[in-house]
Amino acid sequence: MTIHLFSLAILLVPLAATIRLFFVDPKQTARIHGIAKLATFIPLVVSFLMWMGYDTSGEKYQFVTDIPWVESIGLGLRLGADGITIAMLLLTSLVMFTGVYVSGSITDRVKEHYILLLGLGTGVFGVFLSLDLFFFYFFYELAVIPMFLLIGVWGSRAAQYSKEYATTKLTLYLTAGAVFALVGLLALYFQAPEGARTFDIRKLEAMGVDTDFQRVWFPVIFLGFAAIIPMWPLHSWSPIGHAAAPSAVSMLHAGVLMKLGAYGVLRIGYGLMPAGADHWMGWVALLCVMNILYGGMVAMAQRDMKFIIGFSSSSHMGYVLLGLATLGVTGVSGAVFLMFAHGIMTALAFGLIGFFYDQTHTRVLDDLGGMIKQMPFIGTCFVIMAMASAGLPGFANFASELLVIVGSWNAEYTLAGTSITVRYLPTIAAVWGLVVTGVYLLRAVRDAWFGPPNPRWDGLKDAVTFKQKMPFVVLILVLTYTGCFPGRLLDTIESGVRNVMERVEAAGAVDAAEVSPESAPDDEGAAK
Repeated sequence: MTIHLFSLAILLVPLAATIRLFFVDPKQTARIHGIAKLATFIPLVVSFLMWMGYDTSGEKYQFVTDIPWVESIGLGLRLGADGITIAMLLLTSLVMFTGVYVSGSITDRVKEHYILLLGLGTGVFGVFLSLDLFFFYFFYELAVIPMFLLIGVWGSRAAQYSKEYATTKLTLYLTAGAVFALVGLLALYFQAPEGARTFDIRKLEAMGVDTDFQRVWFPVIFLGFAAIIPMWPLHSWSPIGHAAAPSAVSMLHAGVLMKLGAYGVLRIGYGLMPAGADHWMGWVALLCVMNILYGGMVAMAQRDMKFIIGFSSSSHMGYVLLGLATLGVTGVSGAVFLMFAHGIMTALAFGLIGFFYDQTHTRVLDDLGGMIKQMPFIGTCFVIMAMASAGLPGFANFASELLVIVGSWNAEYTLAGTSITVRYLPTIAAVWGLVVTGVYLLRAVRDAWFGPPNPRWDGLKDAVTFKQKMPFVVLILVLTYTGCFPGRLLDTIESGVRNVMERVEAAGAVDAAEVSPESAPDDEGAAK
């Protein structure tokens, strides 16, 4: 048995707070808020200490906790972090901490709201830390299930869609994806010889998985996680869910939950099935084009602020998928960095939209206008968010998207089952997608915040107190710092990515040698 306090604390603190809230009087809202703030502040501090203490040249998995549970089937609570995990822990803790402050507008069933919100956070932390297939899936479900109630109870109507429709569609899509993922995870467990079966991800990595098995089952694992990314054409639940959810839930939904899918592809798909990833990711690169362009074009047609950011998120997750499809350290590191940057940016966007929506009760651009005069602080923050999302240099989004584009330009995408190899097309689509992003975001800034003021909003109140301003300032500072000085976080991410990509590159080299047996093992032309 091995126990590390950091990995346990970041998981158990929000869980303990969730349990504690069951015994608090619902009328004691100040106490409930205090517990929630403390339960999110501690993981923020711990995740920062883990980042500072992470050794980029050390063991692959650090801060390891290994508690055997059912040893006869190789099951145990196994937690640990590599460089990819560290970035996702930082993202989750930042979004949860700021989300609790933004959700101060919740006045109905406050206790139940925070129980579900902290339970969701516990599940997300568990997914990122899990080194055991069983607990990986357990925490994945724990993260998804609270969304049904959080949107169904505290959500609002999204254009022509009711909140009941939004939450039902979200649940059906994510549950279907989870079932696909579960089948793939069980197949991974049972493919091992009977005496060597284990849920331990580290042992499965060391053991290796049959190449033919990987090629057959990688699409199952990938599609299961692609539903929550969301990858086109499995994306339609996401913008509606964004629009119907309350502010803090939208922040967690777009900022964190969407990253679980890409993380699952990296940790399970690439880590345990590298040959499968090498075989199939060419097709994923083409699907990324649809994610990027379709999501951006539909966002350009929207007039509801939350739908704009919702479809924009689908478009930006296409860049994440494109980075993963490059199968190179530069592109994949850029994808992980973009997961972090996009998570912070969308949390900021939905927090700002929620602030003025609580007063205007509308998010439609045609109803707004000239709000910068009444809300200069919130308006300025919104402009900064739009610039970051559009990829303005100086923000983390620019640095991460640049890495994805550079990695994609140098990549060749072979379409499995054909002799077709694609180059440049996904990269050109990605660059054009940045132009589209700038169009719909600048238009939203113009229509909502500038131009002729609408007399309806003369009484709007700006953020004036420390508690109101703090979450937005924190998120902007993080975007700016990691955009101007990306090296420290990027080094951490790359250390984890290199370990994963070594397995994929080795699998690709083996495949090339099998196709061209006359080639020498060290022939550079045999490498993909």
